Amino acid sequence: MKPRKSWSPSRQWSLARHRSRRTFAAWPVAVRGMVWMVLGGLLFSFLNTIARELTLHLDVYQSQFLRYLFGLLVILPWVWRDGWRAYMPVNLAGQFWRGGVHTLGLVLWFTALPKIPLADMTAIGFTGPIFIMLGAAWFLGEPMRKDRWIAAIIGFAGVLVVVLPKMSGEGGWFNLVMLASSPVFAASFLITKALTRYEKAGVIVLWQALTVTVLSLPMALPNWQAPTLMQWIGFAATGVLGTLAHYCLTRAFALADISATQSLRFLDLVWASILGWLVFGDVPSQWTWAGALVILGATVWIARRESRRKTVVPD
Repeated sequence: MKPRKSWSPSRQWSLARHRSRRTFAAWPVAVRGMVWMVLGGLLFSFLNTIARELTLHLDVYQSQFLRYLFGLLVILPWVWRDGWRAYMPVNLAGQFWRGGVHTLGLVLWFTALPKIPLADMTAIGFTGPIFIMLGAAWFLGEPMRKDRWIAAIIGFAGVLVVVLPKMSGEGGWFNLVMLASSPVFAASFLITKALTRYEKAGVIVLWQALTVTVLSLPMALPNWQAPTLMQWIGFAATGVLGTLAHYCLTRAFALADISATQSLRFLDLVWASILGWLVFGDVPSQWTWAGALVILGATVWIARRESRRKTVVPD
């Protein structure tokens, strides 16, 4: 008779994690990519809430630098454990191109972030999926299926249902600055999708944090202010959230067509509404709930469509 194995919390946690990973791996590839995308959007919503509060009190470019500096510090323990060789990219030039393009998008985004209302910023930011879907068809050769366009258009209509009644027209030309960041970020994400064909997710996230930190430093120094303890904690939180969010997005791009995941970005509006209610006491209006239902409907529909397609992608 074999002796019974003793119960321990660590063993039970290990078994539960193993079972959950096996279950997740059994899901269709497209659905797994969408799950990573939704998780990344949720993390970005927390990040944006903290970042906007920080930019109201500190220089925007200093905030940009510290956010990515802490993101880099979050990754360094893994680099120390695995060694630098494990994180050397196959395409070093591609990593710097991606970092440069993403830095440009961040400069535009952080410049406008404290200057325009949150509703306006949300509406303008959701133009990004359209630019990404166009770029995926033109530059990556992804098939632009009709249902993906339908899901994106319905999701965008849901965003308009929420935002248009609240548009205040404040912010002046900063609305155009925020709009200009959307195609730049789209280019950055398209470069990321191309890099996932031969780079690991951890490598891409590390080199993004490294390149953006280095390129942001010269802009942060002229108006440097000493952050308070709570602001340091806030930047540390953005570093953790940003690193995890970009990792989730990179995993999503590696598993599914980038155009197939874009309708899911409209779920970010749902997360933003919930956080606004919990953190700032903003009660979602009837338009918010109506738009959220439209967005969720488009998301569930495209997820079911994509799960039926047979896609062979290395995990």
